[in-house]
Amino acid sequence: MTEKKALPWAASGDWNAFFALFLDNIVNLVLLSGILLGFGFPREIIFERILPGTALGVLFGDVIYSIMAIRLSRRTGQPVTAMPLGLDTPSTVGMAFVVLGPAFIAARAEGMDQAQAGLTAWHVGMAAMIWMGFVKVLFSFIGSRIQKIVPTAALLGSLAGVGITWLAANPLIKIYDMPFVGLMALAVLTFALIARHELPFRLPGAAVAVILGVFLYYGLGRLGLISNAGIHPYHGFPEFSGIRFLPPVPTLAAFSEVFGRVLPYLPVAIPFGLLTVVGGINVTEGARLVGDDFKTRDILLTEAGATLVAGICGGVAQTVPYIGHSAYRQMGARSAYTLFTGLAVGLGAALGIVGFIVDLIPEAAVSPILIFVGLEILALSFRLTPQNHYFALGFALIPAILSYTLVKLQMVIFPVQGIAAALQAQLATLPVEKAKAIGEGLAGIIPPDVLKEFFILGALGQGAILTSMVWSATVAYLIDRKFISASITMIVAAVFTLFGFMHSVAGGRLYFPWDLASAGLPPRALSIPYEFALCYVLMAALFPILYAARKGNNASLRS
Repeated sequence: MTEKKALPWAASGDWNAFFALFLDNIVNLVLLSGILLGFGFPREIIFERILPGTALGVLFGDVIYSIMAIRLSRRTGQPVTAMPLGLDTPSTVGMAFVVLGPAFIAARAEGMDQAQAGLTAWHVGMAAMIWMGFVKVLFSFIGSRIQKIVPTAALLGSLAGVGITWLAANPLIKIYDMPFVGLMALAVLTFALIARHELPFRLPGAAVAVILGVFLYYGLGRLGLISNAGIHPYHGFPEFSGIRFLPPVPTLAAFSEVFGRVLPYLPVAIPFGLLTVVGGINVTEGARLVGDDFKTRDILLTEAGATLVAGICGGVAQTVPYIGHSAYRQMGARSAYTLFTGLAVGLGAALGIVGFIVDLIPEAAVSPILIFVGLEILALSFRLTPQNHYFALGFALIPAILSYTLVKLQMVIFPVQGIAAALQAQLATLPVEKAKAIGEGLAGIIPPDVLKEFFILGALGQGAILTSMVWSATVAYLIDRKFISASITMIVAAVFTLFGFMHSVAGGRLYFPWDLASAGLPPRALSIPYEFALCYVLMAALFPILYAARKGNNASLRS
């Protein structure tokens, strides 16, 4: 087919679009680094290895999306806005909180020092990305079929659960820890993005909120008006150590974890990847409706390739086609904004410039954006879910809330148990009566009923993404009278439960249930996989029985 006259691939609207897309990616890198620093990750691993590798995925995807838009414009003879690509906020936060952080804590518990634990957790994160990339390549060919089979409430509900807990609720802690920074930024963002009022001079709300937060942070900090007793005390203006060459290169050590330490975290990581496939399908369809007819498979395969490239070269957060394509088109953007964003993020990270920018922006200034994203995901889930499936969507939120609660309680209960065990081991050196009194006190330091409830909470919170999907899918199928589909979903839940993909009793690890006896777990833990799995099987059998009984009852009433 003869190509039509080439149109300019850049326009004045690319500047505004560039700053918006660049800021979106920088915010995600700020969040990623802040969460990992909170877990105790070494700074050099974050800024010299994780950030350059993660940014490489943005460079790879945005450059290819720019080329795709230029080619489409030449083929159609129409101006085309490139598909925006950037770091996926929910999975960036999710990977940090439920994969990298726990992997780091587990490595430290094995006796590794901070540096070695950081390297190990980094390799686990890379291995998770490699898995996600391969799964996304596969589902790029069958993603549309999955979208037709699985109810919308199941696909979006699990994402909405992460949004309302980790993206909307958790950042409020950072905001109120530094209220003069966080709340002022939140006020601007709420006015501009949530309430959708235009700012003077049509300034972008997210950028104004972040810039205001940065100025307040350093201005009030220099005046001594920011408390140093908070979670993140004022650290002053960071030093710029100059241009450094930090190339993201393939790290073979990650492949050693592909069938190793990463396996327990796959029930969390892979659903994040699948959700971006579904999101990519929806975004591409949205672009088609406004006139940019990209091939869905090309969009999905490029994004999957970006995830793989980033994972192999040190990245720990996946990319995704952004849902704001129509907004960038309204700005008058074409192909230059994605090209410039990819180059700025990718090369900037490889030269240490992005690391400096990330270090410059305080978490309190960007946390309001997370709240907006979390609420937007929740609102989008309800907008796209049929009204009669709202109960199914509600079911999907519950496991995420339980998982969030579990992580927060683990940060308290595990250290207390460790200290109690260490003191218990030293009681042998004390007189018998005194040792007995102290031992009784240590045994009751956490009430037994609390520990029992914490144990069940752990089983419910592990594999929350999968739990959300199977629960909400089952409810949606029942509402639609698809009783066989509901029963099949419960059978799948039983299999997932039996082997620890859901409701893991071994701290999120996968297992064969008959091997748990040798793991030193309490008796209750040994029975839970069988109990929960059997109950899911019984539920699967119960649905068609109830439906048959209902039909028989209606027949008798008619007679």
